[in-house]
Amino acid sequence: MPHISDKPAPAATFTRLNPLTGAVASSSPAMRPQDMPAIAARAAAAQPAWAAMGPNARRAVLMKAAAALEARKDDFIAAMMGEIGATAGWAMFNLGLAAGMVREAAALTTQIAGEVIPSDKPGCLAMALKEPVGVILGIAPWNAPIILGVRAIAVPLACGNAVIFKASETCPRTHALIIEAFAEAGFPEEVVQCVTHAPEDAAEVVGALIDAPEVQRINFTGSTGVGRIIAQRAASHLKPCLLELGGKAPFLVLADADLDEAVKAAAFGAFMNQGQICMSTERIIVVEAIADTFAAKFAAKVGSMAVGDPREGKTPLGAVVDAKTVAHCRTLIADALAQGAVQLTGGEATHNVLMPAHVIDRVTPAMKLFRDESFGPVVGIIRARDEAQAIALANDSEYGLSAAVFTRDAARGLRVARQIRSGICHINGPTVHDEAQMPFGGVGASGYGRFGGRQGVDAFTETRWITMETEPGHFPI
Repeated sequence: MPHISDKPAPAATFTRLNPLTGAVASSSPAMRPQDMPAIAARAAAAQPAWAAMGPNARRAVLMKAAAALEARKDDFIAAMMGEIGATAGWAMFNLGLAAGMVREAAALTTQIAGEVIPSDKPGCLAMALKEPVGVILGIAPWNAPIILGVRAIAVPLACGNAVIFKASETCPRTHALIIEAFAEAGFPEEVVQCVTHAPEDAAEVVGALIDAPEVQRINFTGSTGVGRIIAQRAASHLKPCLLELGGKAPFLVLADADLDEAVKAAAFGAFMNQGQICMSTERIIVVEAIADTFAAKFAAKVGSMAVGDPREGKTPLGAVVDAKTVAHCRTLIADALAQGAVQLTGGEATHNVLMPAHVIDRVTPAMKLFRDESFGPVVGIIRARDEAQAIALANDSEYGLSAAVFTRDAARGLRVARQIRSGICHINGPTVHDEAQMPFGGVGASGYGRFGGRQGVDAFTETRWITMETEPGHFPI
């Protein structure tokens, strides 16, 4: 159960059903919009004591939180399997990276440094100082719940802020486990709080939190549509946001690429977690000269990747989060096939949410599959005349989160990477790649701002200019 305070939890609850079995996966407090002002007030009251702690004291608490997360391994696996149909492997990957993120945040506590700036005024010592913002609202999605849940709170806490964590209604138990671990680590009470709510109350709960005067900044990971709503609501209060939104990641395969390496990376990037990752490879753009060879090798690889019950742990692909995902992917596939695309792999979904990996060849920009984020186990192959058209096709998207380019020529790879409009680009690596210390974020409809490392410190602190005069003043009046 989420840690809020010693006050009793709301009597109302809501349930999350297992997408595979339909059984109840979790039951969580159904907080209401009217509960949010008190939560924000308690966070603001608790924050100064946390900010006043020395950096090594904050580091010690964060290190305990990382260990407390890892100690809940079995609980996290069970919660992710039950709530989102995840495989045990995906849950363990989430937990490992999330614990690393907390330890990286702990290391940053002594790196929140300002600077002395040369002043033209004699005797003036000018400084830029980094100070906590106050109360930050973190909103995380369900697809990589431990990673993205931890990312929403760890660096803000390291910087001395209090955090209100708005859990996803799709995986409330998984997200509540994060807050339980942090509470156990010894944070001052109510410095980190969790909000859970019924699905129908999502918009009003988030709106009430954004409106709360104590909340100074918002970080959100999720869909572009919801991100726009959050940005507009926050803008009415002049509150900054950090938004990591949707993606339609291009994966460029140039004529001189190592095709075997490209096939492995593309299969991982397209179908890890059934394609339900913001960085997932959605468009494989292949130069025509090697397209047939690549398509054959890629289809063979993907055809060997079976889908099955994640509880049995016998297959690389598990369940998608709900039947709506299958229906959405089916709509994109049908539109592409009707316009001349060719299906290389795929099949019917079983148990509503066990959808095989689909590879659709000869996708064109006129098709929905080229433009709309699938967020499921389907990827399109687009054929380009040459390198220049491959770059143009990669940039023909409103999104700009992650990208990849494969070539044996390192200089060429760097030249192409710098022409792709995205916040992230990997040369000879998959589009799915995350590390705690890296500046993570996108451009365009993929959002703005950066999580990770020093960029995260900038996102979650205020920079203040402070001067101190050391000589008598001389003024014109």
